[in-house]
Amino acid sequence: MSEENVEATWRFIDAYNRRDVEAMMADLDPEIEWRSGILIGLGGEAAVFHGFEGFREALRDLYEALGDAHIECSEIRDLGDRIVTLGRFHVRGSESGAQNESPWGAVADFKDGKAIRIRSYFSIEEVLEAAGLSE
Repeated sequence: MSEENVEATWRFIDAYNRRDVEAMMADLDPEIEWRSGILIGLGGEAAVFHGFEGFREALRDLYEALGDAHIECSEIRDLGDRIVTLGRFHVRGSESGAQNESPWGAVADFKDGKAIRIRSYFSIEEVLEAAGLSE
């Protein structure tokens, strides 16, 4: 099943970069739990979202705050039912037009071929620690 999880991760990143919410949700479990490092960084009150409704709410908040956001994935580590994604996050503010780039990564846990929990971070060390890979 892990190769399918890697493929689902690539599809999710592609859909995220295109802002295709329905395509993103195709590889998510209906009980998805998403801890958004992006929204934590923006000072959002709720940083953990549950289910499809919560996922849509998080994306609405994100799209409202960001004019353009793009994930550049440089590495995916296949740990079976857990996938670790490492790369960079590029953003341009919707009002200011200011651009920024940061290290970014995520840990996604899969159940029956669907992501059940996603946690994203702006520190590679935090990603690796969350995945149990810290040195």
